[in-house]
Amino acid sequence: MLSAFLKSASHVRRDETGATAVEYGIMVALIAVVIIAAVTLLGGTVHDTFTQAQCSIAGKTTFSAGSGPGQATCP
Repeated sequence: MLSAFLKSASHVRRDETGATAVEYGIMVALIAVVIIAAVTLLGGTVHDTFTQAQCSIAGKTTFSAGSGPGQATCP
């Protein structure tokens, strides 16, 4: 009886499928946080770059409507 209990206890201790799923979940959550932070920090700069390219193609100059990134317009 005791040997059966010890055998099942060692099997439960070696079973790491739940821990692996939790590790993957934490990893996905951290990747999502990094992506959200990158988009938040670089979003305005990317918008300004595309606006500047659009103005250059149209033969106009870029006008900055505000002081921060993401405020450029093409009049």
